[in-house]
Amino acid sequence: MEKKDKTLAWVGLIIGLIGIFSALFGVVAFNRYVLMLIPLIPRMITIILSYWIIVAVPILVMIFSKDKVSDLGFTKEKIGFQILIGVLLGIGMSLVLTLVPHLAGFGDYVDNGHRYKYLWQFIYEFFYCTAAVAAVEELCFRGFVFSKIKKISDKDIVAIIVSSVLFGLFHIASFNIAQLIITTLLGLFWCICRKYIKNCTTLSLIICHGIYDAMITVWIFVFIK
Repeated sequence: MEKKDKTLAWVGLIIGLIGIFSALFGVVAFNRYVLMLIPLIPRMITIILSYWIIVAVPILVMIFSKDKVSDLGFTKEKIGFQILIGVLLGIGMSLVLTLVPHLAGFGDYVDNGHRYKYLWQFIYEFFYCTAAVAAVEELCFRGFVFSKIKKISDKDIVAIIVSSVLFGLFHIASFNIAQLIITTLLGLFWCICRKYIKNCTTLSLIICHGIYDAMITVWIFVFIK
């Protein structure tokens, strides 16, 4: 890549990251101080729409840079396989990383604090985890950040490591070191899946990520009375 292109990639990456983390803390503050003042139905819609603010700046950067959708890891080929891979990966992760800890007596370590009882709550959780959390985070880190770092370094391993560390830091608002480490490792796993599993795309990872996150609440319902 030419020096000019790398400079533009650097500028785009920095602006994108500033946008991502600024929006993150804005969303966290909004959820903490404003969200609960909104009636239930509008609140359910607002929490999904507000999360998309996090990816707004990266999208604008990619439009300005004339980046392609394929740079984010999307493709039109074999969409059925992409979806199937995402579902299988999500279920597999849920069984290994959530069900097994519950069975082994370590359920507290995989508890997200949600205590749902009604079907509509679980349906909404799946939609929120997939259409908001997973979609935004995969677009930001396995999409935008990964592609920019790959352009700068020309090396997949650098893009995998750096994007995963940044994904871990994205969860810094929790002030939980263990969560930062775990999310960094999850980021590494998802990057490796995208790189080495045939037909595993960003769409696959969005589905996988959404299922994994949503199933945490389901297992809590099953094991914690």
